[in-house]
Amino acid sequence: MPEKLSALKHDGELLGPYERNDANGGPKTPGDIYALADFFVYLSEDETIVVPSRRNPLPAL
Repeated sequence: MPEKLSALKHDGELLGPYERNDANGGPKTPGDIYALADFFVYLSEDETIVVPSRRNPLPAL
């Protein structure tokens, strides 16, 4: 997984910070959203959570 995190940080475009909702209604988890190819990828600050998505979770400007 370290090589994939490195590729995400090197090849991905950092779009901005994002706080992801907890699945069980707990506190939000801070992290960043990256654009990579046809995906948007959430990476938590502690780099333990990686969630790819085809939908951009950031609000449109």
